[in-house]
Amino acid sequence: MTEQASFALRGRNPDVLTCIANLSNDEVFTPPEFANRMLDTLAEAWAADHKGAELWANKSVKFLDPCTKSGVFLREITSRLTRGLAKKIPDLQERVDHILTKQVFGIGITQLTSMLARRSVYCTKHANGKHSIARGFKTQAGNIWFERMQHTWLDGKCAYCGASQKTLDRGDGLETHAYAFIHNDDIQARIGEIFGGNMQFDVIIGNPPYQLDDGGYGTSAAPIYQLFVEKALDLDPHYAVFVTPSRWMAGGKGLDKYRERMLSDKRMRRIMDYPKLYEGFPGVKIRGGISYFLWDREHHGPCEVQTIWDGQPTGPAVARHLDEYGILVRRNEAVPILGKVKAKKEATLDERVSSQKPFGLRTFFHGKADKKGLKKPVKLFGSQKITWVERSAIPANSAWVDKWKVLMTRVQGTSAAVETKFLSKPIVAEPGSACTESYVVAGVFDSEIEAKNYAMYLRTRFARFLVSLRKSTQDAPKNVYAFIPDLPLIDPATNNLNFCAPP
Repeated sequence: MTEQASFALRGRNPDVLTCIANLSNDEVFTPPEFANRMLDTLAEAWAADHKGAELWANKSVKFLDPCTKSGVFLREITSRLTRGLAKKIPDLQERVDHILTKQVFGIGITQLTSMLARRSVYCTKHANGKHSIARGFKTQAGNIWFERMQHTWLDGKCAYCGASQKTLDRGDGLETHAYAFIHNDDIQARIGEIFGGNMQFDVIIGNPPYQLDDGGYGTSAAPIYQLFVEKALDLDPHYAVFVTPSRWMAGGKGLDKYRERMLSDKRMRRIMDYPKLYEGFPGVKIRGGISYFLWDREHHGPCEVQTIWDGQPTGPAVARHLDEYGILVRRNEAVPILGKVKAKKEATLDERVSSQKPFGLRTFFHGKADKKGLKKPVKLFGSQKITWVERSAIPANSAWVDKWKVLMTRVQGTSAAVETKFLSKPIVAEPGSACTESYVVAGVFDSEIEAKNYAMYLRTRFARFLVSLRKSTQDAPKNVYAFIPDLPLIDPATNNLNFCAPP
């Protein structure tokens, strides 16, 4: 066997997989260094569960990457097994053939990435080609499978992933983004069809597509990574290790059921969280950061949570029950503080804050530049400007128009790598005013002093700290206020707040 087959090329600098640009926002390549951190976590868990035995010296363990792109996980697993099995299978060619045909499996997400993954693992895009380091394959795909699939359209959406038919129902020459792993009713049967026989994987590991590439952008795009995780867990592996955006921990579009499932699952063994923008994946802007988890079928108990900041842990890993607060509180040091606040069992501000479109007006709605000619003019706070509308043009909560109100912008934050602006400056809106959905109504009051005191409360570090525990993106709906206690607004003796000085 040639030196190429023994992976000598991987010793060169730079590693080719560090030089590939991401294809799109939904297909983010995993840096080799990050993939190896995940594999280290897996190996540590295996050793702890198997009396110190080395995972990479076990020739019967089967690995699956159900969403392979660059092939980095499969490549690094193959490299580790090649070293670890040297004593058990001394002949290099026999060892590599065993690993690639019996232990390492992948499902490509596109035709391009499947060829890239085969090139990374087999050193050629054809597993049975003359340049392949494997000698036991009869097909070009080997164990890295891909076939183009179609969506199952139902009322303009895909029944499996929710993709838009208008956007992705296109010709045969274009990628459909209908990923095989999640477009099925029975994942066990589907895996059997793909790889043959009754396949049982010990480890499922990957970095799934994050969102549908169907016209949505940023946090407004529908996430799909949770569908890959759920299908993987349905296969009942011994371990599952996935890296995903961290938005699911406290929010995310359509992620409520997924968050409830993951936080209540006592088989979650470890979470490594990277909240700082760009830190996990340099150059890739993922709002709220990223994280990876280790799910262990045999584990039943609290989950260890650790935060990484500037490449270093912010403190020791803390074992805790993830479902204590309905979201995952990402900062370990904040948990005892929050516990003291919640122990008071006071009402919280989310009961005051309005839902989206408090007055039924969209962001793009604008009134007149002045109130001339209006019979009952209402001052309208809109996106970046104030206009005037007729009272009859307010379709919802018209009674609030005559009250004092505190408005908070719905989108709050910056583009900085380290987010510090969790709430914007409150706006005290007088009677005779309303707003578009650019704002939420944070509170409605009968008097000006109550409204001003409430606005002052929202400007305290205490309130903003509690918001930071629930706010994972720039979006600030009513639920981000759910940890802030609803305290009395007025001291009868002074007409001011009890807990901070007047402005």
